Amino acid sequence: MKIAVVKETAPGETRVAATPETVKKFIALGAEVAVEARAGQSASISDKDFEAAGASVAPRETVLAGADAILCINGPDAASLKGVKPGALLVGALDPTRRTDAIDGYAKAGLQALAMEWMPRITRAQSMDILSSQSNLAGYKAVVDGAAAYGRAFPMMMTAAGTISAARVFVMGVGVAGLQAIATARRLGAQVSATDVRSATKEQIQSLGAKPIFVENVAGIEGEGAGGYATEMSEEYQKAQAELVSSHIAKQDLVITTALIPGRPAPRLISDAQLASMRQGSVVVDLAADAGGNVEGCAAGENVQRHGVTIIGASNLSRTLAADSSALFARNLYNFLSAFWDKDQSRPVFPDDDEIVKGIRLTQGGKIVSERLAGSAS
Repeated sequence: MKIAVVKETAPGETRVAATPETVKKFIALGAEVAVEARAGQSASISDKDFEAAGASVAPRETVLAGADAILCINGPDAASLKGVKPGALLVGALDPTRRTDAIDGYAKAGLQALAMEWMPRITRAQSMDILSSQSNLAGYKAVVDGAAAYGRAFPMMMTAAGTISAARVFVMGVGVAGLQAIATARRLGAQVSATDVRSATKEQIQSLGAKPIFVENVAGIEGEGAGGYATEMSEEYQKAQAELVSSHIAKQDLVITTALIPGRPAPRLISDAQLASMRQGSVVVDLAADAGGNVEGCAAGENVQRHGVTIIGASNLSRTLAADSSALFARNLYNFLSAFWDKDQSRPVFPDDDEIVKGIRLTQGGKIVSERLAGSAS
């Protein structure tokens, strides 16, 4: 089996879908690995590093020729995959709901497209979950970037000239990114509080030494979603939460928002009026900026000033940690393919009735086969 690793072409993308570590592991399984020239340059991996691991390095056309599987970070345009044989696997983050033309192109090319961001949140798929691995890094980087923009010290400092109070950090949304943000802010010495619509996260917040901020005694909370994701809240809960956040946010120095609802625009958590209540020099990092943002006035990929508050529209922060994010992403891909590897055939074999396969398979046999895509189109 020939595995091709392509160089990313999306603007600002720095990651690569394989590393020398995973190349060696694929070769140990019996695969041949070909890497497009300069594919790992932005992630501090040279062509010589890949060659030393046993991969061949060549131009894109040569790498794709005869490939049985193509590994990518972002799904490439179908037109850039000329020469790929029908039936080849395309494995990566394919953004199925927003890049419908590309998915159609994969189907027409006869590719079996597998969207790793749709990996089910089940125990045996944890090591394959690209969203979790990349969100972990994003949560860390959100605090680092927020601290840099804040321009004051984070920990309490007692000096001969007086005491500097610890920064107050408020994390809204306690998924993978939120938990890492809490842990990072605590390590930097900040006073940390956090909130979420899922009551189960209260203990997680406390376990990291942060203060949980939750709406109590309100009926109709609908925050417990499937697969660990949040769902929409009742109107009564939304009102109560807005009041609680308004009173709390005015006292904060750094706020990090992480709330996402799969397949829908990011929920609005912070209004312009709430921003105006914050003190001059405060910072808000919006990790949901690419999905429309949790913060009013947020712009993806930009820093915006409103009422003396800096709003950082964080856009795919894991890209800014290219070496580590590539290593984790590449391991996710290896863990997925190796879990289905058939030693006799020296290739992965995907049962049609497998929960993971059904969740991430988009196209097969020249058709779009994902029930989720069919549902979104109706």
